Amino acid sequence: MHGERRPRSFYVLAAFFALFVMFLYGPTLTILILSFQGPEGGLTFPMNGVSTFWFGKLMEGVGVVDIWAAFRRSLKLAAVVMVVTVVFSVAAGLAYRRRFLGASMLFYIVVASLIVPSIVVSLGIGLGFRLLDEQVVAIAETQAWTGITETYTTSAGLFTSALGAHLTWTLPFGLLIMFAVFNRFDKAYEEAARDLGASNWQTFQYVVLPIIAPSLIGVALFGFTLSYDELARSTQAAGDLNTLPLELQGLTTTVTTPEIYALGTLTTGVSFAVICFSLAVVLLLRRRRAAHGTDAGKGMV
Repeated sequence: MHGERRPRSFYVLAAFFALFVMFLYGPTLTILILSFQGPEGGLTFPMNGVSTFWFGKLMEGVGVVDIWAAFRRSLKLAAVVMVVTVVFSVAAGLAYRRRFLGASMLFYIVVASLIVPSIVVSLGIGLGFRLLDEQVVAIAETQAWTGITETYTTSAGLFTSALGAHLTWTLPFGLLIMFAVFNRFDKAYEEAARDLGASNWQTFQYVVLPIIAPSLIGVALFGFTLSYDELARSTQAAGDLNTLPLELQGLTTTVTTPEIYALGTLTTGVSFAVICFSLAVVLLLRRRRAAHGTDAGKGMV
């Protein structure tokens, strides 16, 4: 068995996969490498020295753009999107364990947002909030509410229109994950807990939640990273304050130094840090579950 030669198709497919991986991650690695150029470095190869000079420049600020304020806004928005995505996905997953009127239609409406182009979703939400602003101003003028007419700008913002736009992207993924989880969930665990006198909430808290916890981390990871990196759905729905991807897009036309590569490396590093943290938590939960299973087996013996 060990002496058999692999067919030629294996090497062809392996080469194709290697090219695919290079195409997928090559641009990211290029930006990572070019961000460590020396003070005289440019935007292309060959590199002129190796240093962390451009990261230092980035810490000082990028021109008139407050890049760190945009970074904080993106983190806050991503955190809120993550929490809302997890809560609604779990609630929807539990609801769909039983049939109810309009279940199929509601499912297709939610999943349809994955098919609609992101820019169309952004434009639609932005237009909806502009119409809402016009109505608010019209009512304020009719009622002579001078305080509102003089200070009101827009109801669109990070935690209104942008939050809704990002949820149209993250909720379908979370819902599909929870569908897959609950379709494989053994109801015997819940029945056993109820036989022992546990209430519905206790059954969910002490039985269901620990079992689905690794999947919830996956949903949270989807929610955070998809929101943190989202550009198209933020263009018309972010309101007056830009997220980090929007600021980064604007800087591509004005910044002509490796400083923008340093910013790209930093944002990518944050995404990878969140992924690594999530994987570490999943591994920890699995080890704890295995340990509890071993302890329970010893107790039965």
